[in-house]
Amino acid sequence: MLYTVGEMAKKLNVAPSTLRYYDKEGLLPCVERSGTGTRMFSDRDYEWLRMIGCLKRSGMSIKNIKRFTDWYMEGDSTIGCRLELIRQLEEETVGRLRQLEDTLSILAYKRWYYETAEEAGTCDVHHETAEEEIPEPFREGWRKVKGLEEKAGRR
Repeated sequence: MLYTVGEMAKKLNVAPSTLRYYDKEGLLPCVERSGTGTRMFSDRDYEWLRMIGCLKRSGMSIKNIKRFTDWYMEGDSTIGCRLELIRQLEEETVGRLRQLEDTLSILAYKRWYYETAEEAGTCDVHHETAEEEIPEPFREGWRKVKGLEEKAGRR
């Protein structure tokens, strides 16, 4: 099945201008054109665009996505290059995920902190709160705020 720019953009939940930009930047070397010059996207193009979206979300620049696209077009001789790039992106993404998990635990703690402060009518309710007084789901965030996670890791 073939899709127009608008249909593919809707399917991917992106603006049609995004697809035109990707094409202009050379990221869509296999996209066909109709007799009138209209871009026509196939199911295979859909898969490729999903890959581009993944690379973008991983933080890769358009310039580096272009390099990845060029390697893809060069064929099997560049499998090693593509594999190394994917391994690197995976490692970096895991690192960002860990940072986000840390951030989420701190935010959960602070939400609990302010909810209980609001109930008490003051933040003073938390002065000199011992760790065991903090509900278990929020202790990790409390430890991170206090810097206790880093100290425990250095011992």
